[in-house]
Amino acid sequence: MNVKALTSAVAIALTCSPFASAAEDEINSEQFQQVKDLQPIVLDPEFVVEEGIIFSGYARYGLHYSDDFQKYVQAEGELAGRAAGRLGNETNGGEFQFAKAFQSDSGAIWDVVLMLENWWKAPDEYGDIALKKFYAGGTNIFESQPNAYIWAGRDFHQRPQQGLNDYFWMTHDGQGGGIYNLELGDMAKLDFSVVGQVDGPGDNGNYALTSKLHALQLADSVSLSFLFNYGFESDQYDDNGVIKNEDKINAYHLAAVLDQKWSKGRNQFIARHADNADASVFDKTDDLTTLYLSLEGAVNFNEQVALEYLGAYHNYDANSAEDDRTNYSAIVRPMYNWNETHSTWLEAGYSVVDYDQGGKNTAWKVTLSQNVTINAFANARPMLRFYATTGRADNQVRSNESIEAKQDTLALGAMFESWW
Repeated sequence: MNVKALTSAVAIALTCSPFASAAEDEINSEQFQQVKDLQPIVLDPEFVVEEGIIFSGYARYGLHYSDDFQKYVQAEGELAGRAAGRLGNETNGGEFQFAKAFQSDSGAIWDVVLMLENWWKAPDEYGDIALKKFYAGGTNIFESQPNAYIWAGRDFHQRPQQGLNDYFWMTHDGQGGGIYNLELGDMAKLDFSVVGQVDGPGDNGNYALTSKLHALQLADSVSLSFLFNYGFESDQYDDNGVIKNEDKINAYHLAAVLDQKWSKGRNQFIARHADNADASVFDKTDDLTTLYLSLEGAVNFNEQVALEYLGAYHNYDANSAEDDRTNYSAIVRPMYNWNETHSTWLEAGYSVVDYDQGGKNTAWKVTLSQNVTINAFANARPMLRFYATTGRADNQVRSNESIEAKQDTLALGAMFESWW
């Protein structure tokens, strides 16, 4: 294993707090940030090629004890991840990645990446070890576009995530190919790819053309991005050669992201419209229209006190009127750092699912977490968490009427979380 690469990663981790300003000067810090954000790894010509295999990933595992029927707090029908908050309210899993980088005499930099994953999948299903990534890519290949990164294979793909509700508001993990950071003069960069939804070693006939126009600087501290995705499918046949999906439908996303940074924090505003889809144009539903609006941010009051917050609106307008609903949610997480090792977090969240035909489902949650970490600030990992969660879900609209409408939850847990 590459000790030098791991040492570099640890050095970056130590400076990756919200209060640090030197992280951008560290070796390969851009790629480390992508690992932390569970994003595709995009190399650039400044990437320092290390000898040996680089081991990276993300994981969280631990005990979550509760005697209640619902061990996790959520309103039935909520749409945006853990809409009442993820702290002390999330399941186990991890992603374990191995990468090898190469550099040619011409200066081109390549990588080959393999990732295995192990995640909780559904209420009664736990995922086995699965192949999540296996791809190759290169940068500094085209003289006119040295920063462009071209790839092909199976990879994470277009999966922007919000932290407090653990919501991927777009997700197109799959296999295909494309290019990142194609420079359009000095004004912007463009990403575009074509990917297929994975089914075993192949794909299942659902495809997405994805694109992102980014690095649009409106001011020194304000940037804008636009995303457009188009989902389509190929003809699918049964064993007798008869087309199974004659009524094929398409789907699309239109989204805008406004990022604002200031001396004591950050804000991000998201607006996403989808036709025949919700978070993924792989998964198409005829006559479905969704709208997602969100504001997420953080304020660092001083070296000891910080606050993270998120407010979201998610409207789901379906062909079936009984499914039409709107999810409103709000989460706040004040954090206090006792010293460089110990911190205390308190997270409170509230989620409302308002059905158009009448009835509301609500959930509230409060979690107190005592943390031990390599650095007490919010973005430092690895972290040990010892937490207590209490909350209640009041579901007037239920898919299973035998389940009580009011569900109280009290949970105690010990969990580690890390990216590396």
